[in-house]
Amino acid sequence: MQSRDRLIVAVDLSTREEILGLVDELQGAVGVFKLGLQAFIANGPSIVRDVVGRGEKVFLDLKLHDIPNTAKHAVAEAAKLGASMLTVHAAGGEAMLRACAESAGDLLVLGVTILTSLDEPALAAIGFSGTPADNAVRLAVLARESGLGGVIASPHEIAAIRAACGDDFAIVTPGIRPEGSDVGDQRRTMTPKEAIAAGASYIVVGRPITGAKDRREAAMSMKT
Repeated sequence: MQSRDRLIVAVDLSTREEILGLVDELQGAVGVFKLGLQAFIANGPSIVRDVVGRGEKVFLDLKLHDIPNTAKHAVAEAAKLGASMLTVHAAGGEAMLRACAESAGDLLVLGVTILTSLDEPALAAIGFSGTPADNAVRLAVLARESGLGGVIASPHEIAAIRAACGDDFAIVTPGIRPEGSDVGDQRRTMTPKEAIAAGASYIVVGRPITGAKDRREAAMSMKT
């Protein structure tokens, strides 16, 4: 893949005009646009169709976590919208993950391992023993064995997941911050070049691009 194909921009905006304005501004500079809960709840499924209709790829970041039958049908509906990627929580368990994989079609379903906002004390507080890396690898292996095509993981877990899950498994990495930028609410971060060198398939960048004065230039400057 070319550098731009690996770059996913997190579109954390609410209005249709803002979202489509950003998509138009960054057209040709990024590979995928990530629409999360903020954009989806504010606009509904139509916003996915709008972005896909502009010839762009959509990563629908809804982090599904439900009983297998409900999750399965939600994945099928996401595929019908034309999304290219969709997130589900790997902690939903094997039965849920298998149901999602079976209904995905060409949609790349990604298992969320450990949120990049969580560090070891935060994990302990919700009942997870071990380090973020230990838990991320365990959940990544579960996702792969359950038929998913990849996972979402912090940059700090990339190498271990790549070693455990192989080269044909997609690793999508949030928590990416260019050198010298504010980490915000992320706890486990890395630069774009470091993440790709560690084995990431795709990197997700939000505020360093969407909050820049020249958003297109910020996207083009993400060296991988």
